[in-house]
Amino acid sequence: MDTEQIVRESVRSQAVMKSAARLIPGGVNSPVRAYRAVGGVPPVIAKGAGAIITDIDGNDYVDHVCSWGALILGHADDRVVVAVDKAAAKGCSFGAPTEGELKLAELIASRVPAIGMVRLVSSGTEAAMSALRLARGITGRDGFVKFEGCYHGHSDALLVGPGSGPLTFGEPSSPGIPRQTAADTYVAPYNDLAATEAIFKQNASSLACIIVEPVAANMGLIPPADGFLAGLRSLCDKYGALLIFDEVITGFRVAPGGASELFGIKPDLVCLGKILGGGLPLAAFGGSKQHMERLAPCGAVYQAGTLSGNPIAVGAGLATLEAIGETGFHEALEAKALRLHEGLQAAAAAANVVVQTPRVGSILWIAFTDRPVTDQATAKQCDTKRFAKFFHAMLDRGVYLPPSQFECLFVSAAHTDEEIDRTIEAAREAFVVANG
Repeated sequence: MDTEQIVRESVRSQAVMKSAARLIPGGVNSPVRAYRAVGGVPPVIAKGAGAIITDIDGNDYVDHVCSWGALILGHADDRVVVAVDKAAAKGCSFGAPTEGELKLAELIASRVPAIGMVRLVSSGTEAAMSALRLARGITGRDGFVKFEGCYHGHSDALLVGPGSGPLTFGEPSSPGIPRQTAADTYVAPYNDLAATEAIFKQNASSLACIIVEPVAANMGLIPPADGFLAGLRSLCDKYGALLIFDEVITGFRVAPGGASELFGIKPDLVCLGKILGGGLPLAAFGGSKQHMERLAPCGAVYQAGTLSGNPIAVGAGLATLEAIGETGFHEALEAKALRLHEGLQAAAAAANVVVQTPRVGSILWIAFTDRPVTDQATAKQCDTKRFAKFFHAMLDRGVYLPPSQFECLFVSAAHTDEEIDRTIEAAREAFVVANG
């Protein structure tokens, strides 16, 4: 493929974004989409098919955002589209039980080792917020431990020391969080078991749980250090706290049963999202029957949602989980990701650019730094200006990456070898641009 820089038409995208900024804060409904970290005006997307998205100016891109990891089957997968059409034809929402909810719950419980019962919600933020409330209700304690750079949605208590969007914007937290709420949040460096244990030794009687991304994927991609997750499990057991795995990103992606299966660690509660909804707003949290029956209407811990278990989202989720449950699915996806990973490493080396390129399953990261990244402090050493150059060089060559140094790349089942090779060839030139 000729990876000469293309001249992208962007007149319509620029006009739409200018108009949107008059009615929507920053012109976007989620901050990182605004391109503040990389500069420029984002393309306004019109459609997607497989691994390709097309903007309203007619430019095509190989998509490695994949709706921030949700589209493991790619855009407009036939199985998902048919399921959505069938569900919508029967009714968009009932606010009442449907058979599909049971089928989806059965699939989730059969895949995720820690889940015996599950509650469906509408977003990852809601799943994490609800799991935290449940842990507090079970233990009768208010405090909890989270890790610097791990993002668990934008609820007040969990938006202390986050990564992802707030890290991109250089803000450690957000105005509007009450001091008394933040006081219950204890923050430790990711991968630092000693620091976590020190928090427990000083505050054991007040700590309800630990919540953690088992693979940190909101300050770049940072795998857990050897023994880290097992150590968290031991701490929770020792001090009578619960362990919550936030698998909104890793769930169903790094293994059929997510990171808990991959690493052989059984948390008390698991948060799921993204892939679970097949591109529609759907998430969940679950755990043992003993824990989950503390939720209303069985128990006193209250959680509710008008659109929880929405039949259209459930239909998309069922179609997605059924497809990725096919024999050999994850092995084939891993092979695609490995092809891209090795190609990006070779492209960087050919351009004499030193980057870190961690990969876990089909999640990848390109970090412009000469040192391994193990936590938020080392993630902040990345050269965001060089990444911005690289990002725009890739966009100009028809490859759509996350518009932040601290976000991850994804591979879907729809990515062909040709599209992966297009990405690699574009990167060969983009690394040269970033180095200039």
